[in-house]
Amino acid sequence: MKNTLPLAVAAVLLSVTCLRAGVPSDYKGKPFEDEKYKDGPQSIPGTVECAYYDLGGQDVAYHANDPNDATIPSKKNYGGNDLNLKEEHHRPQSNEYYWTFRKDDLMSTSYTKDFVDFTTKNLYQPKFNQLYIGWTANGNWANYTVNVKKAGKYKIVAVYSNRPNYIRFSINNKPAAVCKLPLDTGYYHHWNRAEIGEITFDEAGLQLLTFHFDAPAMPDKRGGNNFAYFEFFPEDDARMANDDQLAAKTAEESAAEPVPTPTPEKAADKTDDKAK
Repeated sequence: MKNTLPLAVAAVLLSVTCLRAGVPSDYKGKPFEDEKYKDGPQSIPGTVECAYYDLGGQDVAYHANDPNDATIPSKKNYGGNDLNLKEEHHRPQSNEYYWTFRKDDLMSTSYTKDFVDFTTKNLYQPKFNQLYIGWTANGNWANYTVNVKKAGKYKIVAVYSNRPNYIRFSINNKPAAVCKLPLDTGYYHHWNRAEIGEITFDEAGLQLLTFHFDAPAMPDKRGGNNFAYFEFFPEDDARMANDDQLAAKTAEESAAEPVPTPTPEKAADKTDDKAK
């Protein structure tokens, strides 16, 4: 009986050590949480929401360059601290949480809006108020402390918009995958969902997943992308292979999606063309 407690403590410590074994010991970031999201590290297999990158700030949890000049760091969140502060972008389906999401960060985020993100030009219809990373520029990266439930090879599916760029992932600061967005959707607010590549997690537990965006956003003003989320499916998961939403939706299918709310004329502000 006397040996039970020390053994139990040792087991707990061993479990915690194994769980954190993959995260670099000098990493200062921590999993995202706020007043709405409190689920801790995002899980793999599962969906990794791009806007839920880690807490810790510029050059710890993320690095954001300016979308208008990718040679210098960003000075603000172009969505939560700029475009979405305008009254015409306060959409009736949303609220201040979405308008000012992560406003003090330099990584730019926004959310899907009725007057621009839901059209028959989409190859995939996102949900209302889908948060996403936008204004991407060459050199951007974002860290995600993820809980890998099962080691192994995974297919990566992305919900993205715009150009067919290459992106990269690393695991615990080691290169892990080079992925290709398969087609040009034609615009920052025309969305697609598609398989983009594969990645292998050698061990289960907490891992540091880093998403790198290295496609040039300049001089081509339409060079970047918006990224809503990445889905990770085990290589042998039939759900991913049989998911008909990976194929382009027809206009008839899109017609069944949510109907946009009429938009005031001033909501057609051309800043949204610049603002992804």
